[in-house]
Amino acid sequence: MIVQLMKFGYLLNSITFPFPRTVACLSGKPAMQVLKLKPTLLTPENFRPYGQVIGPSVDGALFGSDDAQLHLSAGIPRFYIMRLENRPLKFSNITHHASVSQCLGSIGALPWYIGVAKPSIVQHQDEKSQENKERDASAENIVQSHVGHYYVPPDPMEVKVFRVEGPQFLKFNVGTWHAGPLFKEQMMDFYNLELSNTNEVDHTTHKFDRDNKIIFVIDD
Repeated sequence: MIVQLMKFGYLLNSITFPFPRTVACLSGKPAMQVLKLKPTLLTPENFRPYGQVIGPSVDGALFGSDDAQLHLSAGIPRFYIMRLENRPLKFSNITHHASVSQCLGSIGALPWYIGVAKPSIVQHQDEKSQENKERDASAENIVQSHVGHYYVPPDPMEVKVFRVEGPQFLKFNVGTWHAGPLFKEQMMDFYNLELSNTNEVDHTTHKFDRDNKIIFVIDD
């Protein structure tokens, strides 16, 4: 069934398919698509391509593989509380950091959402894994960031959304694309671990609305 709706200032022809991802085609100019995503269950296994899910550990536990494996050697670490307001469950931009892992967690353990895509930084030829070599060889649109490194733009069809709640935080691998945090509350506070100059010198953004004519909406 096709239902016409007004959304995001465009005439929306919404077509629902029998699987979690819903595609909605926007008529008129500019031509846009709305991809409606349901959150993927957040488990360490499901999130592994993007980073780690870190939960509580008992006092005195030794450092191990379940702890956040951090990459902070490229600068001065910065750990701070980030206050965000009015971050509804939709996004059209996604960002990565090429020189640092990042950790995010909510204060108060309220639910929040994050959109992610796998890292796609093009490494030096000698450092590439076989998988990355094959991916880069087949890529037709390698882009140079204003930061200086090269990357393959994220595939909109590979974007996933996770719902985070309770006493846990996320660690993003170096280069993981992420959009958020997003939430239903009016305002939320997050603790954030990155480098002191990450936002100034290591902030590469891909614009899905401009480059792919796509907007993502979280259905939850």
